[in-house]
This record gives sequence, C-alpha cells and structure tokens, in this order.
Amino acid sequence: MIGLDRIIENALMEDIHTGDLTTQAVMRENRAMRATLKAKENLVLAGIKVAARVFHILDNSITFDAHFADGSRIEKGATLAEISGDASFLLQGERVALNLLQRMCGVATQTAAYVEAVQGTGARVVDTRKTTPGLRILEKYAVRIGGGINHRTGLYDGILIKENHIAAAGGITEAINRARAYIPHTLKIEVETENLTEVTEALAAGADIIMLDNMDVATMREAVAMIGGRVLTEASGGVNLSTVRQIAETGVDIISVGALTHSVRAMDISMLMEGC
Repeated sequence: MIGLDRIIENALMEDIHTGDLTTQAVMRENRAMRATLKAKENLVLAGIKVAARVFHILDNSITFDAHFADGSRIEKGATLAEISGDASFLLQGERVALNLLQRMCGVATQTAAYVEAVQGTGARVVDTRKTTPGLRILEKYAVRIGGGINHRTGLYDGILIKENHIAAAGGITEAINRARAYIPHTLKIEVETENLTEVTEALAAGADIIMLDNMDVATMREAVAMIGGRVLTEASGGVNLSTVRQIAETGVDIISVGALTHSVRAMDISMLMEGC
C-alpha cells in the first residue's frame, strides 16, 4: 500500500517522540513476550497487515501470526493475531497498531452494513472525501474490504462540480462547458444538483454523472425517471442506515455515504501481553 509506512512512522513519532518514558522506566533489560489481539465484539476485519507493519517497523524480528485475513467476519472473543518479540517494542507499538486496526475495522463493518441494506436493488455504496486527515488510503481500503466502492480519491483524480463551483463559474452549463474544454476525453464530469430544474440543465449540458443532493425520496425518484438511464445517477446527503434502502429503491445507480468514514465508531479490540 503506497504511503503506508509514512502514515505509520508519523503515528509512531507522534506517540513515542523522544522516547517511551514508561517503558524505559520499567524495562531494565530485553524480555521476550507474547501478545494476543482479541475482538471484543463482532466485526469485519480490515487492517490486520497494517497492524503487523507497525510492529515490523519498530523491530523487523517481531513475529506476527495473523489468524484471519481482511474481509473475514469475526465473532466476539476471536483471537485475531498472536505477536511475539521484545516486550519494549510490543509496548511501543500497541496503541498505534490498535488505533489503526480498530478504525479500519470500524469502517469495514459500517460499510458492510450499508451494502447489506441495499442488497438486491442494484445500487452501489460508495465513500466520500470525508475521511480522517492523513488516513484516507487506509479508510478507503477498509471501505473496499467492507464491500463498498471508492469514489474519487481526491481533488486530483476526478471532476465533481459542486454548488460552489457552479456559483464561481456562473451556472451549471458554463461550469460543464469549461470542464469539458479543460479535461482529456478519458475523464467523466459529475455535477451536483439540488432540484429538478438543475437536473434538466445538467442533463442538457452533457454531464456524465448527475448527483442528486439532499433530495427527498419522491423528488429523487422523479429525477431518476427524467434521466431515464441516459447518465449515471448518484444520491448524496441525508443517507443513513434507516434511509439507504428507500433511496436505493428509487433506482439510483450510486449512493455516496459520508458516514462510512466521517463518524464511524472504532471497533473494540484488545491487546494483552504475557511472558513466553
């Protein structure tokens, strides 16, 4: 995973900085110990290799034996991995490894719930850019592990004309025309719309994807009928586990869900150490 080591090294530097005072105080000599990662609730596993990498960056001689692969559905009480090595490095890596693993499992578990909720409708669940700063590649990976699909990674790899772009350009048609003249033919143009009038304009101006933003279900269903499959449709705004099925049943192709990453709850995972 490109950029993974930098993320981990930054996290370790943030936590350890000039040294782990507690470990330095209580550890007088090297001591081999074993640690166990356990799931304290049901979850979808994501990030087990990320957790392993944390310890290997600290000490490449640490043994990390993962019992499950990412994507596995884990039951409460299951042992996720066993780790063996110098106790000082296990202690220094514990919090960073758990923080990343718990966060990624939370994203994957949440995503799986949304994907299950729309099953059979044909709608695809995708993420957004509402990610934790610095952790985007990990969170978007976890979305894929949970069965979701990634939207654009950042501002650099896709055109999404939102309301502020429209205001700055002077209208939907002008914004689309400018974008079309600027980008290569290989890129698609997505436009955010808030009502049926804007949907009509975006369709006429040649948008490739039309986002139906914060529309109620009835309006969204009417918009999908108006578009008639000529371009892809994406529902956005007001999406939660209580509403996502109704939204999917309007016939939209894509449902973007900020909640997959922006407010997800970390899963409860413990790490306990014992002597070898």
